[in-house]
Amino acid sequence: MQRRSFLAGAAGLAAAAPLARPALAQGEANQVLRFIPQADLSIIDPLNTTAYPTRNHGHLCWDTLYGLDLDFRPQPQLAAGHTLEDDGRRWTFTLREGIRFHDNEPIRAADAVASIRRWMLRDTHGQTLAQRLEEIRALDDRRFEIRLKRPFGPMLDALAKASSYPCFIYPERFAAQDPGRAFTEVVGSGPYRFVAEERVSGSQVIYRRFEGYKPAEGAVSLTAGPKLALFERLEWKHIPDPATAAAALQAGEVDWWEQVAPDLRPLLRRGRNITVDRLDYGGTVAMLRPNHLHPPFDNPALRRALLPAIHQADYMTAIMGDNRDLWHEGVGCFPEGSPMASDAGMEALTGPRDLDAVRRAVKAAGYKGEKVVMLHPTDIVNNNNLTAVATDMLQRAGLNVESATSDWGTLLQRRSNKNPPDQGGWGALIVLFGGMDLSNPAGHPLLRANGQNAWFGWPTAPKLEALRDQWFDAPDLAAQQRIGREIQLQFFQDVPYYPLGQYLIDSAWRSNLTGHRKGMALPLNVKRA
Repeated sequence: MQRRSFLAGAAGLAAAAPLARPALAQGEANQVLRFIPQADLSIIDPLNTTAYPTRNHGHLCWDTLYGLDLDFRPQPQLAAGHTLEDDGRRWTFTLREGIRFHDNEPIRAADAVASIRRWMLRDTHGQTLAQRLEEIRALDDRRFEIRLKRPFGPMLDALAKASSYPCFIYPERFAAQDPGRAFTEVVGSGPYRFVAEERVSGSQVIYRRFEGYKPAEGAVSLTAGPKLALFERLEWKHIPDPATAAAALQAGEVDWWEQVAPDLRPLLRRGRNITVDRLDYGGTVAMLRPNHLHPPFDNPALRRALLPAIHQADYMTAIMGDNRDLWHEGVGCFPEGSPMASDAGMEALTGPRDLDAVRRAVKAAGYKGEKVVMLHPTDIVNNNNLTAVATDMLQRAGLNVESATSDWGTLLQRRSNKNPPDQGGWGALIVLFGGMDLSNPAGHPLLRANGQNAWFGWPTAPKLEALRDQWFDAPDLAAQQRIGREIQLQFFQDVPYYPLGQYLIDSAWRSNLTGHRKGMALPLNVKRA
């Protein structure tokens, strides 16, 4: 049954059987915002995963030292400001007065120092900063300094990262933990408190406004400016079936659906009292990530052999349909709209597609029939459809592919397993990242190729790493773009992943909601008219 034909019946079911929620009087209902996230919150520690539900949860519960505006300029958040001395090798930061954690303890410089240390172990910017670090220390309760062996120009951009991974500020006792061990408790520094006792895995996450939060000043833009919790209670309702989610929105059972399924977008646009709009104009890039630790993808010749099998339009139409206003093909290692995007080496993706030639090249590369375990989450529609297309492509290219179906939470757990596939590991998976995460070599998680310290898949590519380091020292945009072209040429030699296209997603909400932040679909600063 098609979603559109199912929707009217589903709306009736939603009206007849409302989503479970506390009994609220009319006045109290205006203090509750019900939000459908793109996926369930499986992990509550933002440094333990790049999954966007966890990132968004992080922006609700914690703050960063700096936020980013829509022009990607860092603006003070928890920081009051900074000074820069010694030819760019000494940064001194000062925290705002009166800022507190959810346990009402003051946020101190020691908390910021410990949080930056933890973040440097995980983040791509942070790892580069760590290589140039001489010392980081608290000077007093409100001031800390970072002294460098070599200047690190993008310091504020790194500390202001909005995504993958934001440098959230935790209490020192939490920040001292290994980022490989996820938090089991949330003591935040942000506008909402996580209500652990009301969490229902796979179904519901609850937040309450933190009355002690002191918002930053300035204009609201992306993650910069005041982050306001204008509802007493925020309820995340995980509804994996898109038709049911759309029906719940139409029936007024929920207020906001973060990511509208593309085939339901026209229907919701015609709906009464519903607004469909785009908050994130950077789009989302789909990628196929092979596991470089084990056969067959530990062989760069085999990885290159598969490039002529990639037809990006197949992937984009599988999730977005034929409307080319909603997707782009011809996407390399940097997304469309990035100043680093170029045509360097793009014939690897835009030249003739020839599966017979691919099968011959796969055999010539020494493929011996090793099993490729494809991680396949069935509860997120875009990941599910993209994985099905990728599995079919690899099979037609002559690879022995086994689909390991699971829910999203199980996939997140399994993808960190470095063992061979027959010992709980994996061979390939679909990855989705927003354009802002991939716009340059500094923050691009899947372009990093530093082996065991790289993002899941763990590629090792010394030439790519050397070019990335050169990019950090480039004196201007023209020099960065020149190195960016070299990076893309080397990218098609090392193939740390396969680009599958770039697409645009809309949000939908009840029309009486106003104040949505642009750039990310964060349920902050929103109010009911």
